Amino acid sequence: MIRTLAVTITYDLLHDVPLEELSSSKYIWYWIDFDRPTEEEILKLRNPLKFHPLAIEDCIHKLQRPKLDYYEDHTFFVMHSLHPDELVKEEINIFLGENFIVTFHHHKAKEIFDVWTRFSESESFENWDSYHILYEVMDKIVDNYFPIIYKLEDRLNEIEDNSKNETMEVLLESLFDTRHDLLSMRNTVTPMSDLLYRMLNSHRLEGIQNRIAYFADIHDHLLKLAGMIDSSRELTADIRDSYLSLNAHQTNRVMKVLTVITTIFMPLTLIAGIYGMNFDYMPELHWKFGYFIILFIMFLIGAGMSAWFMKKGWFK
Repeated sequence: MIRTLAVTITYDLLHDVPLEELSSSKYIWYWIDFDRPTEEEILKLRNPLKFHPLAIEDCIHKLQRPKLDYYEDHTFFVMHSLHPDELVKEEINIFLGENFIVTFHHHKAKEIFDVWTRFSESESFENWDSYHILYEVMDKIVDNYFPIIYKLEDRLNEIEDNSKNETMEVLLESLFDTRHDLLSMRNTVTPMSDLLYRMLNSHRLEGIQNRIAYFADIHDHLLKLAGMIDSSRELTADIRDSYLSLNAHQTNRVMKVLTVITTIFMPLTLIAGIYGMNFDYMPELHWKFGYFIILFIMFLIGAGMSAWFMKKGWFK
């Protein structure tokens, strides 16, 4: 679907203006949105819009790295939004000129929809232009990163507290899933931050330089997000190390108890083994109270070793 908005020289807003009429001098600037376009609609990027073939190719091939390309009469941007539930990257492409902005996306972009609605319902259009639309879209994209980060931080707190008393295997599995999601977030936020840095230091985008404080604010948000992601990843490493250390400690305690028990029974097993041999000439076998004497000796050995180990604190 292709939809258009155009602002006239009298600052009136017109909807669904045909693409061929947008170049008319009665329009100050216009916005075209390619919302999940068909193959036939994609061809309109070449004619009548006449965008560069490389930029059109980047639109067709999904999930390009966030970037900024300069062409003769327009600038091409690739940005990444994130699906809030599945944490999947979704690409938004933007063609920007002095008197137009064209957004292109293969998915239902909430950020584009929100800005489109806000712009359409605005009471005045004198303060709007193509660069202002670019700022609003980028600001929405970055703002939608924050709830995802907060959700991951809450999940980490639940893992750390273990309020549901889950097993260590379940906790570690959830921890590694969270760590993977944080890596996906970092692979999205970092390139977007690099893109904003290039935009802020570009001398070819005069409209951005005129609004540098606004775009710098988006860049600050991305830097904050990057710091939150790094902190959360460090926390996952700390939680992982703590769980692994606790598991090793518990294993060592079990092994210590089993070792103590085995050590107590070793001399008892030795005695039982000696008197369990089938030799004819074993004088103790013919003692009247030999059985009870051996049992008493074994009891003394076991009790004495248990008392000694307990005194050393090996049963704690």
